[in-house]
Amino acid sequence: MTQKEISLEEQFQARIDRGESIEPKDWMPEKYRKTHIRQISQHAHSEVVGMLPEGNWITRTPNLRRKVGLLAKVQDEAGHGLYLYSAAETLGISRDEMFEQLHTGKAKYSSIFNYPTLSWADIGTIGWLVDGAAIINQVMLTRTSFGPYARAMVRICKEESFHQRQGYEIMIGLSHGTPEQKEMAQDALNRFWWPSLMMFGPKDDESPNTEMSVKWKIKRKTNDELRQQFIDITIPQAEYLGLTVPDPDLKWNEERGHYDFGAIDWDEFWQVVKGNGPCNKERLAARNKAWDEGAWVRDAALAHAEKKASKNVSKVA
Repeated sequence: MTQKEISLEEQFQARIDRGESIEPKDWMPEKYRKTHIRQISQHAHSEVVGMLPEGNWITRTPNLRRKVGLLAKVQDEAGHGLYLYSAAETLGISRDEMFEQLHTGKAKYSSIFNYPTLSWADIGTIGWLVDGAAIINQVMLTRTSFGPYARAMVRICKEESFHQRQGYEIMIGLSHGTPEQKEMAQDALNRFWWPSLMMFGPKDDESPNTEMSVKWKIKRKTNDELRQQFIDITIPQAEYLGLTVPDPDLKWNEERGHYDFGAIDWDEFWQVVKGNGPCNKERLAARNKAWDEGAWVRDAALAHAEKKASKNVSKVA
C-alpha cells in the first residue's frame, strides 16, 4: 500500500469514526466496497429466495384474509430485493452479475430459507422468528456507514415489523386454538428455533468479517450480541403463547441479565451454507426456472424501453 493510499484510508476511517455517511462517489477502500457488495447482494438474494417457502402456501391459506396478507408480504419481499439490488449497483456491480452469482450458487443467502414449510404454522413461525431476527439485525443497518444501504433499510424495517406482527398473530391464533392447532404451532417452533438462531451468522470468534465490519460501522453489533438480543426478546413472547422453546439449557441468568442458552449445532449451519441443506437444491432450481421462463418478459421490457428511447431521440432531433 502506497503512502497516498494509507493517507486516504486514514481519512476514510476518520469519517467513519465521526459517524459520517459514505456515498457511492466517495473514495473507499476496495475491501470496504467488496464487503458491501457481498453483504448487500446476499441480503437481496435472501429477500428474493425467501419468497419461495411462503409463496408455497398462497394457494393453501386457511381463509381469504390470510391469503391477502400473505400475498402482500411476498410482494413486499420482492420489493425489498429490488431496493437492495439497486443499492448494490451503486458500488459498481451489475444486477445481471448478481443474479448470475445467485443462480450458479456462487453467492449465498440466509440459511433459514433452505428449510421446508411443512404446515400453516410454519408461515406464522417464519413471520414471528425469522422476520423478528431480521428486524433485530436490520434496525442496526439503518445506521450502517454506507448511505444507500442505510436508506434502503428504513423502509424495509418498517415493513418487516409488520410482517413480524402478522406472523405472531397467526401464532396467537394457533396456540390459543384447538389442541391440534397448538401442537402444530409447537412443532413449527421446534423446527425453526435453532435455524433462526443461526441466522445471525457464526460465533464472533469464528466469523472472518465481524471485526472489520464493526470497525467500518457496517455492523453496529456483533453476531453474538444480536443473537443474545433476539433470545432475550423472544422468550417472553413464547411464554405468552404457552409454547416451549426446544432448549433444555435455556434459563434466565440474573447476574448477566440475559438468558443462557444451549449449544448451537454449527456443523448443521455450515452444511446448509455449503449447499447441503434440506432445500438448497430446490431453491436454486426454482430461481433458475423462474429466470429462464421470464426471459421473454425481460426481452419485451427492454425492447419497449429501447423503442421509447428512440422516439424521444427523434423528437429532440
